[in-house]
Amino acid sequence: MSFSKFKFHSHVAAGAKAAGYVTPTAIQVKAIPLVMSGNDVMGLAQTGTGKTAAFALPILHRLMQGGHGYIRVLIIAPTRELAEQINEAFNTLGRQTHTRSICVYGGVGINPQIQKLKNGVEIVVACPGRLLDHMGQKTINLSRLEVLVIDEADQMFDMGFLPSIRQVLKQIPRKRQTLLFSATMPGEIKKLAQELLHNPITVQVGKTAPPVTISHAIYPVEQHLKTAMLLELLRRTDTESVLVFTRTKHRARLLGEKLSMAGFRAVSLQGNLSQNRRQAAMDGFRDGTFQILVATDIAARGIDVDQISHVINYDISDTPEAYIHRIGRTGRAERSGDAFTLVTGEDTATVRAIERILGTPLKRNIIDGFNYNVPAPWKNTEFSRLPANTTPIQNSVRRQTVYTESKYQPRLQRPGRARRNQNI
Repeated sequence: MSFSKFKFHSHVAAGAKAAGYVTPTAIQVKAIPLVMSGNDVMGLAQTGTGKTAAFALPILHRLMQGGHGYIRVLIIAPTRELAEQINEAFNTLGRQTHTRSICVYGGVGINPQIQKLKNGVEIVVACPGRLLDHMGQKTINLSRLEVLVIDEADQMFDMGFLPSIRQVLKQIPRKRQTLLFSATMPGEIKKLAQELLHNPITVQVGKTAPPVTISHAIYPVEQHLKTAMLLELLRRTDTESVLVFTRTKHRARLLGEKLSMAGFRAVSLQGNLSQNRRQAAMDGFRDGTFQILVATDIAARGIDVDQISHVINYDISDTPEAYIHRIGRTGRAERSGDAFTLVTGEDTATVRAIERILGTPLKRNIIDGFNYNVPAPWKNTEFSRLPANTTPIQNSVRRQTVYTESKYQPRLQRPGRARRNQNI
């Protein structure tokens, strides 16, 4: 099947062709006709299945009919990165349609957004917090909204955004087309779907399972040896781009610094970065300036880099579903990918739950020559928070504090201060 079968408006079809769209994915085959016919749709699909185009193309087709200069479409996304990715898709696919869109999120100035909204747009892609700011200040007019899209609904729930979504619902027209996309369907999302959707048609692509092109392996290790094992894996493995997951943003930041100190082109992506620094990290990872990106689950939402060859779970995910989300960023477009997970004795239950979803045991790997017998320190402070008197050093993406691991002391310190032993 080709995209010509959908009979898009000629300008939309030209945009799809220019973007290299030839054969639609499974979610596109199922969802596009339903969206074009005006149905409410609940789509269940994993990351990397082409769901953004599954709603963007039929929405652009709809916008070719009707008025311009007012907001007709609202897409709500959980993170800035995903919002930017969706907005970019609309700009690319709709280049010949003359529709205008804006990406609205916090962490940047609100006044440029207000000005662009005043100038008139048809599409708004927004994160919940900044959207509510605009609604509260009455700088956005959604009274003529025709289509509402909730993307990554399960992540909205995980990040605590459902109350914000319900606030938005109270202030937009009830008569509208609503599309909800989610990778999983926990109870809260089912309840939200019942509130949002009218006689919806459910479209599901595959089960909660990763692509078959991904190879899985776990590496048993003691907690205090994780960093040493990660460094050993990276040195011994032929990789392209590598995405490393940690459980906390603090750990992501420090692990990114440790990898940089070890000579790797690494950067971290976490919630404490300004938008400019987040964007610099993402752009550097996409263009190859950085080979390794260390991130948390939340920060990684919206990462869409085709050449990721390896996903490494420095910390195992909290749930099997989160594991599927993480590793789905490799093995795309029928390319092979590898998923490595460092596991401790405390991770046994999670490993078994992942194996149940995969339907097969995970391969256990041992690294020849790696010293597994290094005793744990009396107090493991590898990722303890930094001392108040530490002086940061500016690097190319953000301010990072550099340490020497051999003596566990800050390389730089304020004049006149006594040097303190600090094991990080």
